[in-house]
Amino acid sequence: MTSELASPPASLPRCDAQQIETRVRNCPRLPSLGSVNSALRELLNADQRYTSQIAEIIRRDPSLTARLLRLVNSVYFGFTTPINSIEEAVFFLGVRQIRQLAMMTPIIEDFQKLAGRVPFEWREFWQHCIGTAILTREVTSAFEVPSDESDYVAGLVHDVGKIVMASAFPEHFAAIQLCHKETLRDLTEIEMEVLGVDHSELGALYLSSHRLPEMMVDAARFHHRPHAAPRHARVIAAVQIADLLIRHAHIGNSGDQREVTSEGWVNASGWAILCNQRSGPEKAIAEASLLRSLERLASILDGLV
Repeated sequence: MTSELASPPASLPRCDAQQIETRVRNCPRLPSLGSVNSALRELLNADQRYTSQIAEIIRRDPSLTARLLRLVNSVYFGFTTPINSIEEAVFFLGVRQIRQLAMMTPIIEDFQKLAGRVPFEWREFWQHCIGTAILTREVTSAFEVPSDESDYVAGLVHDVGKIVMASAFPEHFAAIQLCHKETLRDLTEIEMEVLGVDHSELGALYLSSHRLPEMMVDAARFHHRPHAAPRHARVIAAVQIADLLIRHAHIGNSGDQREVTSEGWVNASGWAILCNQRSGPEKAIAEASLLRSLERLASILDGLV
């Protein structure tokens, strides 16, 4: 949904720590973050001979089915004849992308419910979140072989604090977005001035209050400063770089309108963490690979959101 932000109230008091904690605690829980369908995960960890069984489980989820068929028929794949069969879609997409779709679909639907009717360019925001998730996996893969999907999920939920802010503090959220749009000042500084907490800390508080894994909590809290993260620094560094690349390419809308230059992401602390002890040619290969992935991403997201 896209609409203009309402003008903020003339006087909007900052919230203290107790008010913030109470409102965050009262935010609806996101059931999808607690677990992923175990039967589907088991099937998706199996090899391709289980395509028919995977397709049968996907059929039980109309939303996942719709996303799957939209993605496989998107411009990115360029088929001349539309694919209407789930079995064919699973074959062309492969197990990895199906697994990511299966996790992403319920989480984004829960995000939409949490955001409610607060005016904002939410479709573009979901594109930012999903794009960051996909690219976080690409960033990780450029340096090492991922062991599970935790980096992807960390990328998907990194900006959950903005959704929580819209849900729990809608007037403050509107005032912050309006001020940022007019001044292009640092978004987190405006959040601190207007609300008393920034979206990174708000997201971490929310995920922690619902007992989510520490990697998700840390990704939300430190995605702008992975060098300060006490643990999971490489995953959080991948999230930071993915976030900056998505903004650099103007894919979706994170709510942060400041320009990210080509130098902005390669000079970020996360890139230094990821490239630690890597040679110049290795860095150049990783950079070129990520830019190629970025070129394909816009069409993929059009098929998803």
